Amino acid sequence: MAATKTALRVAVVGGGWAGCAAAVELVHKGAQVTLFEAARTLGGRARGVEVQGKMLDNGQHILLGAYQDTIKLMKRVGVDPNAALLRLPLQMRYPAASGGMDFVAPRLPAPWHMAIALLRAKGLSREDKLALARFTTSARWMRWGLNDDVPVSVLLERFDQTERLIRLMWRPLCLAALNTPPERASANVFLAVLRDSLGAKRAASDMLIPRLELGALFPQAAARHIESKGGAVRLGAKVAALVRSGAGWEVQAGDNRESFDAVVLATPPTQTAALLAAAGETAIAKQIGAFDYEPIATCYLQYDASLRLPLPFCALADAPHDRQFGQFVFDRGQLDPNQAGLLAVVVSAAGAAAALGQDALAAAVAAQLAAAFRQPALAAPLWSRVITDKRATFACTPGLARPGNATSLPGLVLAGDYTASDYPATLESAVRSGQGAAAAILAYARLPRENNSLSHAPGDRATGSVE
Repeated sequence: MAATKTALRVAVVGGGWAGCAAAVELVHKGAQVTLFEAARTLGGRARGVEVQGKMLDNGQHILLGAYQDTIKLMKRVGVDPNAALLRLPLQMRYPAASGGMDFVAPRLPAPWHMAIALLRAKGLSREDKLALARFTTSARWMRWGLNDDVPVSVLLERFDQTERLIRLMWRPLCLAALNTPPERASANVFLAVLRDSLGAKRAASDMLIPRLELGALFPQAAARHIESKGGAVRLGAKVAALVRSGAGWEVQAGDNRESFDAVVLATPPTQTAALLAAAGETAIAKQIGAFDYEPIATCYLQYDASLRLPLPFCALADAPHDRQFGQFVFDRGQLDPNQAGLLAVVVSAAGAAAALGQDALAAAVAAQLAAAFRQPALAAPLWSRVITDKRATFACTPGLARPGNATSLPGLVLAGDYTASDYPATLESAVRSGQGAAAAILAYARLPRENNSLSHAPGDRATGSVE
């Protein structure tokens, strides 16, 4: 491998947020990068799609103020987070007519913002508030972690959380953060999210809602940045094979085969597992192949442009047995004036909901909104569209072993929100993984060849291919 930074040739395979983050980091360090993406657009599972002449997201997202790596990388590629994101204080606010709760953190230094929010919270009894205070105090004492991981539901039971508090706060937060029901979700990962939001500085707990479609929020700007630094972005270029050749790699996309010094593999876990297994990295392939997945559905409902919800987003009380599936509703018109009257309802861990079919789910969600806001007209949108990602995230279960960036194959590293992290599958974990993959490539490039324990002998070849 070339020792000079400017001569390092790296292929980044996969143009989701992890792959884009890795490519941006590598070009920033002077590497010559080629980004391969099989689709015609960048962003992976967080991208824009065109629906009814509007650019919508394939899934509505909320970021947290704690996502500092994502925010910094947005700035690096020329995106202004203050303009691109609506920043709101931590809140869990239900429609007033629904009988839920109203919890809003004031813009005060931590921990006073949480204390005042708890005192002012509406819809919670004294018992509920004491349970919430007891939980957060105990979590701080435990340093936001358990020696032995357990399901979130067990954690909440241990600390005597009330049924109402679980239903109105902990369950929707767990679903939103981990996309895994509390009965199966990792308590340690959930606590890590709470640590960096509820347990950190006030700004870290802020909720950031994208005003731009997700492709424009980072991936498209990342592509322009990569190309401005001399890199290449190739869309519609599915990588079918990785071939180890001498000290480097050959990447086959279609009929073309190109040589690189190193590769960042940032494809979805199932495709990554297949490529790794074919290349001889069977341990990680088997580890990834054992993952379970959870779907997410986003139901878009278009109403008259005059429709406006009381808030940019509200929590919803989900009750699948009563055909109430959504956990949050977003008023897209308050984020983008061109989307007036458009509501987006998120259904996390959407297995049961997705089984209904698109039309039935849209009708159920519209009826849920009509009941929650006590507005019968919400049951009859002008049009609807459900976008479901059946493998939106891995099931974030207790003690799940996730691979790191490194593999046993020299010069080949992994990037993706599924890699080892104390965070669940979020945009922040994808970005951090991409940055970690870039750092691993650069560290590998600096190793003297005679001291590189991972290097193959001359002439050794490893091949990975996926059809």
